[in-house]
Amino acid sequence: MVTGSSVCTPRIVARPVNDVFLLGSGSCPAPAFRIRLARNLCRNVPASERGGALHLTTGKRPHPLDPLAAQEIDEVRRILIEQGLLTESVRVAYLGLEEPPKDEVLAGGESTTSGRRARVLLIDLATEASSDVIVSIGDGAAGARVESRTPTDPAESGQVPMLDEEHALVRRVLREDAGWAEALARRGITDPAGVYLAALSAGHYGLPAERGRRVARVLAHVMPTPQSLPWAHPVDGLVAYVDLVKGEILEIVDTGPQPVPAEPGDYTQGPHRTTQKPIRITQPEGPSFTVDGPLVTWEKWSLRLGYDMREGLTLHQIGFEDGDRVRPVVYRASVAEMLVPYGDPSPVRFWQNYFDTGEYQLGKLANSLELGCDCLGEITYFDAVVTDGACVPKVITNAICMHEEDYGVLWKHTDPANGSRETRRQRRLVISFFVTVGNYDYGFYWYLYLDGTIELEVKATGIVFTAVYDDRAAPYASEVAPGLAAPYHQHLFSARLDMTVDGVANAVEEVEVVRHPMGPANPYGNAIGRAATRLRTEREARRDADLAAERTWHVVNPSVRNRLGRPVGYALHPEGKPTLLAAEGSSIRRRAEFATRHLWVTRYHPAERYPAGDLVNQHPGGAGLPAYTRADRDIDGQDIVLWHTFGLTHFPRVEDWPIMPVDTCGFVLKPVGFFDRNPTLDVPPSAAERSCH
Repeated sequence: MVTGSSVCTPRIVARPVNDVFLLGSGSCPAPAFRIRLARNLCRNVPASERGGALHLTTGKRPHPLDPLAAQEIDEVRRILIEQGLLTESVRVAYLGLEEPPKDEVLAGGESTTSGRRARVLLIDLATEASSDVIVSIGDGAAGARVESRTPTDPAESGQVPMLDEEHALVRRVLREDAGWAEALARRGITDPAGVYLAALSAGHYGLPAERGRRVARVLAHVMPTPQSLPWAHPVDGLVAYVDLVKGEILEIVDTGPQPVPAEPGDYTQGPHRTTQKPIRITQPEGPSFTVDGPLVTWEKWSLRLGYDMREGLTLHQIGFEDGDRVRPVVYRASVAEMLVPYGDPSPVRFWQNYFDTGEYQLGKLANSLELGCDCLGEITYFDAVVTDGACVPKVITNAICMHEEDYGVLWKHTDPANGSRETRRQRRLVISFFVTVGNYDYGFYWYLYLDGTIELEVKATGIVFTAVYDDRAAPYASEVAPGLAAPYHQHLFSARLDMTVDGVANAVEEVEVVRHPMGPANPYGNAIGRAATRLRTEREARRDADLAAERTWHVVNPSVRNRLGRPVGYALHPEGKPTLLAAEGSSIRRRAEFATRHLWVTRYHPAERYPAGDLVNQHPGGAGLPAYTRADRDIDGQDIVLWHTFGLTHFPRVEDWPIMPVDTCGFVLKPVGFFDRNPTLDVPPSAAERSCH
């Protein structure tokens, strides 16, 4: 713990934008990010400097990729009300920047022909009608208008994401229902108010009573006191299906009472160990990066930060300075979907498959990060602006944390020939955000390294979902406490990587090791090689990792050569862990086909943003990547997007209870022939320091 800091408790804080100071004047919107600097309190930084806002110049027009600012969201709300699309019964399920086409941005720089536009998903709770709306924000009132409004059919196209207010609605409906109270009473629970209810996405199982209806499935946990954590006390054998529009129960599935596990799961009680000495991270001269609104430069890297209430943190126009120019590497990078499929087939739990991005919109669930708890050192924070169901902008303070950190030895050699000794230390820029989705917490950490490497690491922690452990559950769950089960499940992520390796004309080669047989050319059997196979169409590029073959995927630019005459490139190194394990023909496999392969490659199209499709909630399946790749477009030397599935298969341990230590997964992008030699030869040596107290 950093000296002087308060107890670290994660917070999710979204407050009305008019409660914070945002800079801006005239017709130009205030920045979509508010930025502040924070330093390790061990530096004895004056109180006036801690958490102070970094004042920005906002007199220029926003960049086409800048997130929507609060004033722009206000303008969208005004237009929707004026056009009669936002009424008392209509809710905004999603609102975000409708990014201009890639070619326009690359050609137009700070301005595009499209102007600033927003995409809005609406649902009318009175009529159950939903629509996908594009709003042109324009330059003041002159260009503001609704460009398009497309009705969506929930039965065929899926429902809009879940609304915050629907959680409260479910609790009200169930606590007023006599049948639910009777089911609890059969389990010895006489006070429904002492039961925590989780409104969970329903999936799609072809149930006639649910066709076209907006549904949640509800599981219950007992809270012995208002301060207790409920997850240790699952009410098993019981689930309710609730119509979220009509506010009525469709069905209560009750397979019979089971004993509620009694052992508490609270993990905040002391005593705490007293053996840790402080770790102090200081940068007396400040960080090495510079920030100009969402534009960040660090060492030889430059990039733009974005934020979306569905995806969370997005990175744009990532480039690396080489000589007198910045060479593009990735146009846009994000985690475009996240799936948590559970493996318990019981009548109460078979449907547990959560799309935390498409159904719950993890971007709006970001924590407000705290110095010394979530981030340590010389920190720059960025606020993010999202919206509520009434289209009122909300600020999540300190949603993004950015800092640089030492990362051990970069390169080192002691040469016996001339006695030289050289060592350079690696650094990385860390850009992160953390979200809480119900019982689980996820941290997304993007790393940029001095040598041109890009890495994404996802950290999973929080509390495992629980059930009752018995003979029926034993094949599908771990017993983590007496009588308490944690079902087996997966955490699968889809990274969308819109590549621009030295330009937009890219191709993908699958590279793997080759073991040469013994023969005249290999008489001693020691020869090894590698094979590179060009993936020429979208269907060819549906690929799986193979760790035994050291399989990697190289994104190359056939028209740009390095000094050795070979195409420049970046290699995707997968971890190669299991993809979706659900059986062929299962509902979740149809809905999450993206998660059945480690790699998909598509021809760039501005409308193809999400691997499971635009409307994931209760979608019957087949949307997203299966639909995008059906035409089997040419991807050889084209403008392409990589979609990479990675994640964890979790067989919970006893050590994961009552709270799970961080487990990690991710991937790495490394330059392969992108540079003409080691790009870190100019990294200066570090000053040798004596150990001192």
